[in-house]
Amino acid sequence: MTDTIVTDLKSRARTWHRGHYYEDFALDQTFVHHWGRTLTEADNTVFTTLTLHYNPIYTNADFARAQGHAGAVVCPLLVFNTIFGLSVEDLSEIGGPFLGVDKMTHHRPVIVGETVYARSRVIDRREPKSRPDYGIVTWATTGLDETGAPVIDFERANLVRKRP
Repeated sequence: MTDTIVTDLKSRARTWHRGHYYEDFALDQTFVHHWGRTLTEADNTVFTTLTLHYNPIYTNADFARAQGHAGAVVCPLLVFNTIFGLSVEDLSEIGGPFLGVDKMTHHRPVIVGETVYARSRVIDRREPKSRPDYGIVTWATTGLDETGAPVIDFERANLVRKRP
């Protein structure tokens, strides 16, 4: 019975292409990543606990307000990881290894409860001699708040598979 159900589900499943190959990226091509993410108190508490970021500005709203913020500040590394994560489906989901990040700027603190969005632009693409089945793509990614104002930007590079 279970095998029949699994076979039936597999026969009805639809697959779709996700991600992009090296050839799909062009210089100055822009991606507006379709998911936003509200950064919650739970997100911030778990992240700061797991990564040992014990600054009370991240976990104590009264302390953060006394420091001039509107509430508890989201750990900047969580902001970075969230914006990076929002870009993965469009940029590197079927790619290769992550090569690094550069030129990161946090424009302002993100406060718990804010929603962030991301957009990226291709700023470089090249073919390494050592990996003929891959290209290297570099993107400039910007994290935006609900008003469209930047909260973070950075450049990152990945090996990206070429089309088979």
